[in-house]
Amino acid sequence: MALFQHKPQTSDPKGFYTVGENKTYLIVGLGNPGPEYKLTRHNVGFMVIDQFVDKTDEMEDWINKKDLKCVLSGGRLGESRVIAMKPSTFMNLSGEAVSAVINFYNINPKNILVIHDDLDVDFGQLRLRVGGSDAGNNGIKSVIQHLGEDFGRIRVGIGPKKPSQIASEDFVLQKFSSEQQDQLPNLKQEAMAVITEFIYGGHLPHDTRSFLV
Repeated sequence: MALFQHKPQTSDPKGFYTVGENKTYLIVGLGNPGPEYKLTRHNVGFMVIDQFVDKTDEMEDWINKKDLKCVLSGGRLGESRVIAMKPSTFMNLSGEAVSAVINFYNINPKNILVIHDDLDVDFGQLRLRVGGSDAGNNGIKSVIQHLGEDFGRIRVGIGPKKPSQIASEDFVLQKFSSEQQDQLPNLKQEAMAVITEFIYGGHLPHDTRSFLV
């Protein structure tokens, strides 16, 4: 996989991600590594990015990049180069991996899209935003610490918290309810559509999408 073998050699840092109208996009799914977290609410970013790589013919298989603290996949969609990544760190250190990848591949932060869970958004909705606060998500907090706020986000709703008495940190580490699990294919399909629109359109709209059927 040549995309991940060598750091691009260019005197112009824009040269790597801009060739004519070509760009490199980085799509990041946030979550915690390890099988015990696989189906938890906090790992919905991993679920989406796994689906994107698995269902997009142009994307190659995941490879482990220990030096960049993540696993990566790459491919070309239209005239754009696309890198998908899942940090190998725990959620609260996600920014270390994202920063390592964008520095290594000279990616413009404006070409980054991060998919993460959001307790303040109801399940059934995807909230699309560029910039803003971390909304209490420690993964986004870490990314902001390393990159600043100016990057795109798919905020995947996992709320409201039920029962309300449960601690937020415990709620996000629980698995989706059986009814919600039935809707996960629709969630992933809608999120994949947003990713594709971002890559081909070059921007992320300020929007809220619903996927419940």
